Amino acid sequence: MSNLHPVFWVMAAAVVAPLLAELPLSFKVPVVVFEILFGILLGPHGLGLLKFEGFLEAMFTFGMAATLFMAGMELDFKHIRGMPVLLALRGWGLSLLLGMAAAAVLYATPLARAPLMLTLALCTTALGTLLPMLRDAGQLGSGFGRMFVAAGTVGEVAPIVAMSLLMSQEYSTWQEFGFLLLFLGLVTAAAAAGMGLRPPLVVALLSRTLHASTQLPVRLALLILAGFFVLTEEFGFENILGAFGAGMVVGLATKGHEAKPLRHKIDAVCFGWFIPFFFVGTGVKFHLTALTHDLTTALLVPTFLAVLLAVRGLPTLLYRQHLQRHERLPFALYASVASLSLVVVITDIGVRTHSISTRLAAALVGAAVLSVLIFPTLGAALLARAAPPATRS
Repeated sequence: MSNLHPVFWVMAAAVVAPLLAELPLSFKVPVVVFEILFGILLGPHGLGLLKFEGFLEAMFTFGMAATLFMAGMELDFKHIRGMPVLLALRGWGLSLLLGMAAAAVLYATPLARAPLMLTLALCTTALGTLLPMLRDAGQLGSGFGRMFVAAGTVGEVAPIVAMSLLMSQEYSTWQEFGFLLLFLGLVTAAAAAGMGLRPPLVVALLSRTLHASTQLPVRLALLILAGFFVLTEEFGFENILGAFGAGMVVGLATKGHEAKPLRHKIDAVCFGWFIPFFFVGTGVKFHLTALTHDLTTALLVPTFLAVLLAVRGLPTLLYRQHLQRHERLPFALYASVASLSLVVVITDIGVRTHSISTRLAAALVGAAVLSVLIFPTLGAALLARAAPPATRS
């Protein structure tokens, strides 16, 4: 029975995880953390009910694509243009330098022998994980929210582009740069077409079939995801860039009140089906025993956690004039929440290409999980404590 029913076990974890997240605890634990913990429990290092192979491995890839697709849909450049995005770019550039310095120091250890991948993993921010928290707290429309959304956008997009550009082995660097420009041009053209070209006959067809058994608009959105997924592979990039680009196109094309039903259906498909396979699968493939294999590996987890806080938190100094004093530490904590999906993608590529050891990958993913668990909890508590009494819930 060990791996004959992966759908049942993954869906069971996907149902129980949000129920646990609703428990009236003194701190809020993100649902994805529970899903990963369930994956560890059900995986080969726990109860042995799931193995990372066959159907589960295939669905893990689809879930990874869906995670980045939804992150792309969340982007709204209209609200972050100007000073927020300029500060975000400067902050990520500083993070890149700090990440390189940290990777150079860690290169002296026996396990940390992939400085490029390590740097990119340390420079990510989990915008998709934090957006619901900011929305629930009513902070998205505030100055704090605009600044953080810009920082999180760059912290999620820049590592994807850098990884796709620098880690491809099929073409020369200049060819890859040309392909990247071509791909970005295609994304821009597709987004412009989706926003501007809306013939009445097409709009009527999509509206009529949205609530029919054909679900044509939903199928079209998933076709765009699949098309961009394949396109980036043909260009020699990592397909996560295609998933993110597809999300941007669909997100821009579905703005406005009339598109809300379609977005709700896409949310249901991705969050209800595909994405649980990614996070539960992350727990299943997580090498828990590798963390206790030796002292060096075990110490890498808190080391990476501290480095994440330094690499993405220190650039908050650039925001001194744009954030209130009580907002700076929460901003640094939020910015230091690693993009778990990207860290998993980077370590998965590293292990697959034999440039990252399984122990180093486990330490990086472990630190990313802890950052998702600890940093937003502390940041939210600090913001709530500093809020005026009338605004506290």
